[in-house]
Amino acid sequence: MGKDNDWKSRLNVVYSTNPDFQYEKEEDKVEETLPPQQQKLKIFLDRKQRKGKTVSLISGFTGTEEDLKDLAKLLKTKCGAGGSAKDGEIIIQGDFRDKILNILQAEGYTNTKKAGG
Repeated sequence: MGKDNDWKSRLNVVYSTNPDFQYEKEEDKVEETLPPQQQKLKIFLDRKQRKGKTVSLISGFTGTEEDLKDLAKLLKTKCGAGGSAKDGEIIIQGDFRDKILNILQAEGYTNTKKAGG
């Protein structure tokens, strides 16, 4: 059974009398990365479910996972801290909100602001 005969992708099609009918399969949506000026990033300070440790959380990134990880790598390097990136969020270990804000604005992310306390 090859990929052309994947029954799960055609669950909603019952029957077609058209001999040239092609089943429409859901394509993976590739989200385009917005340019830095159009990104609306928010920088939070977060301690929830982190055993009391403080992290800087950057949310609101719109784009590919690869671009998100590239931005996270830049921030981790410039802050000299560890962190991670997934699901449109970047986590940097420690309170680096001011430094992150300055770095992002220098990189062209002009719609960036600190949020929360």
